[in-house]
Amino acid sequence: MDETTITTLAGTAVLLGFFHTLFGPDHYLPFVAMSRIGRWSLPKTVVITLVCGVGHVGSSVVLGLLGIALGTALIQLEWFEGLRGNLAGWLLLGFGLAYTIWGVRRAIRNQPHTHAHVHEGGLAHTHPHGHVADHAHVHTAEEKAASMTPWILFTIFVFGPCEPLIPLLMYPAAKLSLWGVALVALVFAVTTLATMTTIVVVVCLGLTKASFARLERYGHVVAGLVVTACGAAIQLGL
Repeated sequence: MDETTITTLAGTAVLLGFFHTLFGPDHYLPFVAMSRIGRWSLPKTVVITLVCGVGHVGSSVVLGLLGIALGTALIQLEWFEGLRGNLAGWLLLGFGLAYTIWGVRRAIRNQPHTHAHVHEGGLAHTHPHGHVADHAHVHTAEEKAASMTPWILFTIFVFGPCEPLIPLLMYPAAKLSLWGVALVALVFAVTTLATMTTIVVVVCLGLTKASFARLERYGHVVAGLVVTACGAAIQLGL
């Protein structure tokens, strides 16, 4: 085993894990958006981000190990990873669009209006009202959406591949030793998870100091558009 080569690969894994995550907004913006609109606590946001990140990296690691064990050609693995990437992009895009439509309907349903009251003497005043006829139904729908969102994100991230991991790291490492494969995969995973979590925490903390009171009613729409944009970016190869 060439320790110098393993060290070089591990260093490359750090760089690729960091920049692959940093330049891929889909790795953190969906969590920021859903955390904000779902009023997740910071610990909950971190846990959901880490779990989805483990699914994201772990699926590629498992696929790479299977390819190494079965002697699958690199080009076949790259083709399959590309297929997974397209699927993940479409899933994220579809989820974002569905969430946006739901957010628009919710904003329209909760649009405030006024009702005039005329009293004796010609005095009149208005009372603001919201659309509360379906109040219980709306809250039930929101609770279901809130409980399903983390699982939907996890499923999407499991399908999402870590493109650089297999062709640039695991196969070269496999030619040296299994220990090299494990080290490179671990370094890449830790770097990716640390970068995802750090960005999510920093942005979430930054947003707590900002006020979006006027946009509160459209929060779900904005969150859906953010996720949609991330899915579209994947499909466009950005």
